[in-house]
Amino acid sequence: MLTFPDGFLWGAATAAHQVEGNNVNSNWWVMEHAPGTPIVEPSGDAADHYNRYPEDLRLLADAGLNSYRFSVEWARIEPERGFVSRANLDHYRRMIDACLDVGLEPVVTLMHFTVPRWMDQAGFWRNPEAPDLFARYTETVLPILQDGVRYVCTINEPNIAAMLAGGEKAENLVAYGLPNPDLQVADALLASHRRSREVLSSVPGLQSGWTIATQDFIPTDEPGAAEKLHEYGYPRDDWYLEESAGDDFVGVQAYTRTFIGPEGPRPVAEDAETTLTGWEYFPQAAADGIRSAWEKSGHTPILVTENGIATADDSRRIDYTEASLRAIHDTIADGVDVRGYLHWSALDNYEWASGYRPTFGLIGVDLETFERTPKPSLGRLGAIARQNGL
Repeated sequence: MLTFPDGFLWGAATAAHQVEGNNVNSNWWVMEHAPGTPIVEPSGDAADHYNRYPEDLRLLADAGLNSYRFSVEWARIEPERGFVSRANLDHYRRMIDACLDVGLEPVVTLMHFTVPRWMDQAGFWRNPEAPDLFARYTETVLPILQDGVRYVCTINEPNIAAMLAGGEKAENLVAYGLPNPDLQVADALLASHRRSREVLSSVPGLQSGWTIATQDFIPTDEPGAAEKLHEYGYPRDDWYLEESAGDDFVGVQAYTRTFIGPEGPRPVAEDAETTLTGWEYFPQAAADGIRSAWEKSGHTPILVTENGIATADDSRRIDYTEASLRAIHDTIADGVDVRGYLHWSALDNYEWASGYRPTFGLIGVDLETFERTPKPSLGRLGAIARQNGL
């Protein structure tokens, strides 16, 4: 038996825009419906999680999980600058209470890629006011976080956000083809994160951090590859982990690996097993991300806030998850402070520019009827959670 630490969080994760549906005041909704958009389909009703969250939480809890990570949607809470929707604040507080009622510890994310239309129109993260606006938003949400919430993620994957803002097309995010990051945006995201943490620190016991998409860049053994790895990887990954030093925790979000040669990142090998997103099947990624985050952040505690694969073969999801957990257990045995594992994702959901084709969920969703179908992978992860080990 590979036993995990007492109090280890076993859960699954979602993001508001990807599961709630009809997030009409967000910048992503605008992009989905813009003429000539490269986005393959709009999010529409998504999984209707906004209305059906009680059923979804019950399925996770009944399976044996003890935690649920979800995001609150800025575009719902502040649909116009300075106007706060009390009804939507109440909605997210009801979600927190519903988690607690069924025995799921809520892990709340304040910003998971999407922002209100007005924020985007005002310059997005290039707006000099961005850190002040995000701090004010954090203050707005703070009252609903003051009872029953221990972990708050400020910004989801700021390294991906900075790359998306870089002005180049990403062929395949979190793999080969990552664009150059906009360093001005990176600085703005860091300032916004720190301002948000200042607000959150006013609540005793509330722990905060951001979540980083650790890329698992691996140099080949060719001359110049190690140097190219630093040049390519530092502004896309390592810098964010270094800036996590002193935070209460850092979220690690890992899926695959990318080899770096002297010329730069290389495509996935033709003979490698790949997932529905085209990423290499590589369950060691989470453990590699944990070790990198632990080292570069100066031993900041770690939550695995996302890990999973897009596949139509649920047996491969089970294999991937168990192999990931065994590797994660090795990091814990080596002394790394890992607090929990939150699988991506709870539901088959809207995968941004890729639409609904890549299925990451532990629970299947019929997009016509919204019927939920728990997959064997949910039962298996729940069984691991109940015994706190493999």
